[in-house]
Amino acid sequence: MHRIVYLEGESIIADVRRPDFPHCWVEHATTLPPQVAGRLAGATIAIVNKLPVDAALIAALPDLQMVAVAATGTNNIDLDACRRRGIVVSNIRGYAVHTVPEHVFALLLALSRNVVAYRQAVAAGNWQRSGQFCCIDYPIRDLHGATLTVIGSGSLGGGVIRLAEAFGMRVLRSERKGAPSVRPGYTAFEQALREADAVSLHCPLTPETKHLLGEPELRTMRPSALLINTARGGLVDEAALVRALQQGWIAGAGFDVLSVEPPSTGNVLLAPQVLALPNFLLTPHVAWASRPAMQALTDQLTANLEAFARGEPQNRVA
Repeated sequence: MHRIVYLEGESIIADVRRPDFPHCWVEHATTLPPQVAGRLAGATIAIVNKLPVDAALIAALPDLQMVAVAATGTNNIDLDACRRRGIVVSNIRGYAVHTVPEHVFALLLALSRNVVAYRQAVAAGNWQRSGQFCCIDYPIRDLHGATLTVIGSGSLGGGVIRLAEAFGMRVLRSERKGAPSVRPGYTAFEQALREADAVSLHCPLTPETKHLLGEPELRTMRPSALLINTARGGLVDEAALVRALQQGWIAGAGFDVLSVEPPSTGNVLLAPQVLALPNFLLTPHVAWASRPAMQALTDQLTANLEAFARGEPQNRVA
């Protein structure tokens, strides 16, 4: 009988269907990193979301056969260590193809139309003191006709592209940074940055993509461009982003992720003077978290468990 230990049950709000094979189910609402090894002792299947599963932990868990990741990203899992032990790692795919793109466009629209600045203007009484029916204190830009560069065109990037085309935007699919050649239908990385009115990130965080956008890349973008990141915080050099916003290298940024989550108090993007910028929007990693998306995630999670128990693992990354 499989012993399934779900370490972060509180991180997803959904009805989790129990798998259809004999098992013992142990669920913890939250788990701190020092508690992981003790709670997974004797487990054959571990369900994790963002908790790290490194080589030392894997070595301490001789019964472990599967790590079921309740998310798409697997940068918190030592995949090589799992492969060496023959541990199956499965993730969740395609569940957020509507909710993440919608969040991208919520950020894009808010920044393009200066929604935050106008809300603050109304609260400050600017409209009430205006001598005319409107108060046009900040520039407003349309998405229609603008160029959107998408970096990472998997299912989420593809969802963003579909919405962008519906808005009448020109879309550029960026080639990988440093790629020796450009695939048909793609645009060279630097060119895609230079031509963009907005850039949206949808690639995984790996050693190759860490700080994919730093000072040189942010300076390559247009001063009128927007940067949207709903993927992983580590894709962008956060200190360079603060300088870019304060010094006008780019026009604005909308982020749903930070390099360390939950965020530490020392993160530069959490500084009061940065959060007060009208051209910077930060949401707490919720782009994925619509109720329908979370239910789809847990349904797929259970399906992954059942496929593994049948000897037919699906959504394998290791």
